[in-house]
Amino acid sequence: MVDDFPGAALRSGGSGSPETLRIALLSYRSKPHCGGQGVYVRHVSRELVGLGHQVEVISGQPYPRLDAGPTLLELPSLDLYREPDPFRVPHPREFRDWIDVLEFLTMGTGGFPEPLTFSLRAARLLKTRIADFDVVHDNQTLGYGMLALEKAGLPLIATIHHPVSVDRVVEIQNAHGIRQKLGKRRWYMFTRMQGRVARRMSSIVTVSSNSGSDIVRDFKVDPAVMRTVPIGVDTTTFTPPKAPRVPGRVVAVSSSDSPIKGVKVLLEAMAKLRTGRDDVELVVVGKPNPDGPVARAVTDLNLGDIVRFVSGLSDDGIAELLASAEIAVVPSLYEGFSIPAVEAMACATPLIATTGGALPEVVGDDAVLVAPGDPAEMADALEGLFDNDERRRAIGAAGRRRIETSYTWRRVAESMVEVYRDAIERNRGRTAAGPEVSPPHEQVAAC
Repeated sequence: MVDDFPGAALRSGGSGSPETLRIALLSYRSKPHCGGQGVYVRHVSRELVGLGHQVEVISGQPYPRLDAGPTLLELPSLDLYREPDPFRVPHPREFRDWIDVLEFLTMGTGGFPEPLTFSLRAARLLKTRIADFDVVHDNQTLGYGMLALEKAGLPLIATIHHPVSVDRVVEIQNAHGIRQKLGKRRWYMFTRMQGRVARRMSSIVTVSSNSGSDIVRDFKVDPAVMRTVPIGVDTTTFTPPKAPRVPGRVVAVSSSDSPIKGVKVLLEAMAKLRTGRDDVELVVVGKPNPDGPVARAVTDLNLGDIVRFVSGLSDDGIAELLASAEIAVVPSLYEGFSIPAVEAMACATPLIATTGGALPEVVGDDAVLVAPGDPAEMADALEGLFDNDERRRAIGAAGRRRIETSYTWRRVAESMVEVYRDAIERNRGRTAAGPEVSPPHEQVAAC
């Protein structure tokens, strides 16, 4: 019966069955192959469609790469951070409305505007399409505009991979001088908004228990509104190698050279490792800032002959690279989950990971764990694995088994459908007034 399904009241004669959900999946930026957000959007949207649901992905730049099934609605920003001209000054003809002006002024004063401005654009759009969707899924935007959607009557859930307040602390701690520290504080001002929005959300999904604890601690979220749904991995793309692994190759995947990713620590470990052997190389999937700490460390440690950075790889290219390595490393000081960790394990590549954040929870006993920020311990772990072929094979095989039993995108989608239905059920009894939300100009001032 149609009445048995919580979202039925939202429909006005659609073609789907009563069990079919119409989902708006929002992501303020969705870089296709790294950074996590674009990877999450691509695979979750595909698997939701595979379960019989309708999914429209609404994203700002960079836009995601989607598989067949879900549709993409591009919600353009001023794209102020695009390559190769980040922090660009747009031509006056590019400004379309007050949100664009707000975006540029925030960037010009050292802030990061995208979560706020995307949320305002998304709210403006979705309030004209309330009848088109049964539920809205926000992928870590947490901008003030999201609150207006619940007021408009749309069930809303948010995925918080981890609170960006953790990144803020690490970045400020690693900044040099008062001016740089003040700059980092200004850049991360948006985390105050995200905390305020998270506290008003009635349904939050996070990707690990550790990340959930950090969200409760930093954003003061009620644990009762939170559910844990781990991230998945494409086990048909990320598979054990069919060719021999490259002797001495270490691979790490890092979307940035931010201190929290620990790449500089890994470089220091490689410098220690090479003093006793000359058959090692490090390949980092990422594009560091040419003037940043990672690039300087390569020069200072004299590692230019054994370190390579590669970027722009497809999923197939990343999988092939991980499968070619004798060891994969996740050197992060903190991770809310870590897609690179599960991708390496899916390739049966023995993994060394730190104990930062959720990594021990994600990898369990099927990887070598080291303290975050300790290059000596990491170098010892690398040396130990290189010297023990049997142990490498055993760890790699155990990692693959863990992925097959615990981390598939289909399982993620199935769990998310349960979350959507719960959110729709709770929303049925909500009055039209909903939570009070300030007008957009007051919201912006509060930020």
